[in-house]
Amino acid sequence: MDGDYLMPGTKRPSDDLMSQSPMVTNGTSPPHLSGSDNDAKKVKLEQNSPNGPSRVVHIRSLPPDCTEADVVQLGMPYGKMSNVLLLKQKNQAFLEFLDEQAAVTMVSFHQQNPAQIRMKPVYVQFSNHKELKTDQANSFQNATAQAALQAASAVMGGPTEEGQKRTTLRIIVEHLVYPVGIEVLYQIFSKFGKVLKMIIFTKNNSFQALIQMSDPVAANAAKLSLDGQNIYNGCCTLRIDYSKLNNLNVKYNNDKSRDFTNPNLPSGDPGLDQAMPFGGSGSLVTPMVPGMGAAPLTAYGAANVVGGTPVYASNLSGNNSAQVPQMSSYGVPSALGAARMMTLNAAAAGAGNAVLLVSNLDEQKVTPDALFTLFGVYGDVHRVKILFNKKDNALVQMAEPHQAQLAIAHLDKVKVWGKNIRVTQSKHTLVQMPKEGQPQDAGLTKDFTNSPLHRFKRPGSKNCQNIFPPSAVLHLSNIPPNIEEDFLSDAFAQHGQVKAFKFFPKDRKMALIQMASVDEAVTALIAMHNYPLSDTNHLRVSFSKSTI
Repeated sequence: MDGDYLMPGTKRPSDDLMSQSPMVTNGTSPPHLSGSDNDAKKVKLEQNSPNGPSRVVHIRSLPPDCTEADVVQLGMPYGKMSNVLLLKQKNQAFLEFLDEQAAVTMVSFHQQNPAQIRMKPVYVQFSNHKELKTDQANSFQNATAQAALQAASAVMGGPTEEGQKRTTLRIIVEHLVYPVGIEVLYQIFSKFGKVLKMIIFTKNNSFQALIQMSDPVAANAAKLSLDGQNIYNGCCTLRIDYSKLNNLNVKYNNDKSRDFTNPNLPSGDPGLDQAMPFGGSGSLVTPMVPGMGAAPLTAYGAANVVGGTPVYASNLSGNNSAQVPQMSSYGVPSALGAARMMTLNAAAAGAGNAVLLVSNLDEQKVTPDALFTLFGVYGDVHRVKILFNKKDNALVQMAEPHQAQLAIAHLDKVKVWGKNIRVTQSKHTLVQMPKEGQPQDAGLTKDFTNSPLHRFKRPGSKNCQNIFPPSAVLHLSNIPPNIEEDFLSDAFAQHGQVKAFKFFPKDRKMALIQMASVDEAVTALIAMHNYPLSDTNHLRVSFSKSTI
């Protein structure tokens, strides 16, 4: 192989997690990795020919889900390592030691004691390469390899910091624009080693997860490589540190927790498994098929670039070992597991559908404008139709399918006007306007396609980075300088009890206001968004993750 040595600490740019293609994807190497292809050809010459001692060890018959961290961990008992190259397509790897004697010790030991990676026997021999160089074009593969080597160095007694020998990571996902669940996180973190257990939850209005890896090398490699990276282009940023917990206590295998080592755990409340695929009770946690519609997932095999077709759901039935196994293999009763997969398949079939069915509305209070305002928090609403013969039901057509999925994740089962509404995918793909010449439907159908009040019309708008679930605290903006706290507090008090109010210290155009409950905040947002404060200023209201 031609190229330069890999330099420790290589780290890819922030948007590469789901947008770059030169990386290992679903157990295969990209076809254009010329360096890997050349090595693969050389590997063929090595498989059946004994080679003399070398600092480079050749490992073959690797399991399909093997990672650089797995290979590095196999070499840890024998000495310091300087490089690793994983050839996914060939199920082979090269591991370079700093000292030739370490490689001799490893090969000698495993000639008598067959090695295993992820419970699969692998074969260890000397490589005919005397040193290992890497093609710098394969930036992602280089970065993951160096992360694994740095993690091993830390665990083996190099410069250490608190937590480097821990196996449990705490993850916070910032700027949560698209739904993130166990399946997405498993896909990402399994690239760095074996994921044993996972718990996802919300805390302080932020999505968080605890992930227990199989060993410190895998945990450290994942942290070094993923901290600060984006799951999707421009959003869903991972913030990773070590958890003080040494072992996660997982009691159920469902969409909020998973023990990948114990397939016999119950799923908990059966009703949870039925409901969760369409988002739960205003929670950020959702097992909905990630990346539906235009969600720009790519590098981990979740979906194509913006505007592409979603592929994550179809991958569930594939033969890629790195995929999360079907729920039935985690202790969910087989009938329920089959029902879940049917739900996912049905969701995948409607992945391009931007129309929502909203039910259990208060028919005395619901209007197209009210639904436009509420659902407009999570995407641009094009049309709303309240059903003429069943006015507690409505159809809401969003601009993009992924905005519809976002609305499901955040608004399903949220209390609106005292009733828990249901938000699901509609079988309709378009909201029809009344035909010309036919009697009007008393204003029950309205077209908002050209509304100036859309929040997400401009690409890259900051609104895309400030999407939060319904909360008691509301963010107010576009406030003119002559408007005082008492005026705004009195206006919001018409829709519930105001508990606190605070202008932003450095920007008086914005403020936070806290209502007595989430229910009252939802009602206040519907009523007060676009409230006229002057001839040129209309109040903008959104949910906030902040506290007062």
